[in-house]
Amino acid sequence: MSGGTVILAVDLGASSGRVLACEFTGPAFQLHEVHRFANFGVRIGEHLMWNLPGLWQEILNGLTLAARKFSAARIASVGVDTWGVDFALLGESQELLSLPFHYRDQQTEGGLERAFEVVPQSEIYRQTGLQFMTINSLYQLLAIKARQPQLIGLARQFLMMPDLFHWLLSGQRSNEITDVSTSQLYNPTTNEWAVDVIARFGLPREMFGPLTPAGTSLGSLRGIVQQETGLAASTQVILPGTHDTASAVVAVPVNQVPSTAPDWCYISSGTWSLMGVEVSRPIINDLTAAHNFTNEAGVGGTTRLLKNIAGLWLIQECRRIWERAGRVYTWEQMAEMARGVPPCQFFVNPDDPALNAPADMPQTIRELAQRSGAAPETDAQILRCAFDSLARRYSEVLRSLEQIIGRRIESIYVVGGGVQNQLLCQLTADACDRPVIAGPSEATAIGNALIQATRIGLVSDVQQARQWIAAQQPRLIYEPQQSAIWKDR
Repeated sequence: MSGGTVILAVDLGASSGRVLACEFTGPAFQLHEVHRFANFGVRIGEHLMWNLPGLWQEILNGLTLAARKFSAARIASVGVDTWGVDFALLGESQELLSLPFHYRDQQTEGGLERAFEVVPQSEIYRQTGLQFMTINSLYQLLAIKARQPQLIGLARQFLMMPDLFHWLLSGQRSNEITDVSTSQLYNPTTNEWAVDVIARFGLPREMFGPLTPAGTSLGSLRGIVQQETGLAASTQVILPGTHDTASAVVAVPVNQVPSTAPDWCYISSGTWSLMGVEVSRPIINDLTAAHNFTNEAGVGGTTRLLKNIAGLWLIQECRRIWERAGRVYTWEQMAEMARGVPPCQFFVNPDDPALNAPADMPQTIRELAQRSGAAPETDAQILRCAFDSLARRYSEVLRSLEQIIGRRIESIYVVGGGVQNQLLCQLTADACDRPVIAGPSEATAIGNALIQATRIGLVSDVQQARQWIAAQQPRLIYEPQQSAIWKDR
């Protein structure tokens, strides 16, 4: 196959992974899905872990397929993005000390309260500006330290999940900023590790390495990776925005430079919904603390001021439980089922801790809805409850964002896999009473590839990348249609 330069984007989400090839021919690019695979936690003893060997083998399989599909000489680089907060620890001889824990593992239950006994909540927020969630890396590390202090004692390198895969690819250790910023071990004001927080919790400072920005080249692939995949020695390993949301935000097709008060916001929609604004500097004050907003690092020195929302996890888990009972629904069928139920009858808080990892998601939704009003009974009603609850939560976060930045947000950009759910996009427009611009669905992979392309010189900067996306990627616009029924919900 002849053509232009090819960049490989490895995009690992909390429920699936892909290896995609972005082919550049002049100012145009085309995305090709090379390999797709499932991703899920594995129960090992009492703990939920990530299947690291399986994920690494699937990445190698995808790179091998890419080398076969495209001339190896055309493949310029590869980079990995993943979900946030999870990590691995390396020992003295760069050996992996343990499989990475899954953020839904129960080891962190009660972790916030225990941490606040050591360092006050207000002080942690002042230094990290991060939303308090028990899944954050800090509370995972503290749980490991309490249970296995010898493991922390052996650790010489802390690597977030994408850093781990970049090490496996290149042999070079790095701590890329956008993913590190999800850990609650990073200070977005100083752009360094939160050294005082690290010290006060008794964590070894030396295992937290120098921070590295997106767009950095780690050099060539390891020789063994070249041998196993057929990729050329000229293929570079380039850091994208390694947190998947950071790469996804790069692919939001807007034509504005970052400011302290943008008139648009985004929802990166998938297993999680990450809803926020791109601002030029962190915003850490009493208001963001009261609303529990997070300041995560964006690409190019920007800040992602956002809220983590449970997202399509609610529907994914309902689907899994129903399949186990013999009721198999496609995503299209589930949307149609929900559409047949009148709106605004059933609600839950999507971020209720009970929905983090329930044994039976549909039953848990029923029980939570019953406490605040009517309980859904049928599968269709449960789905409608989940969709309506997400839309209502988006409207709440929108109001909080407007209060924080001090201006009205005029439009909502939805990117990621959730744009394919037209019902949720329309409900978002209705509940928020704002137009929703949906697309691209492959925002994370596109953003990943375009950040690599800036390093290679195919794209000048993020603004040009967004112009290319706006010109080439299809989008749908959802205007509010039934906003009146959402008032005071």
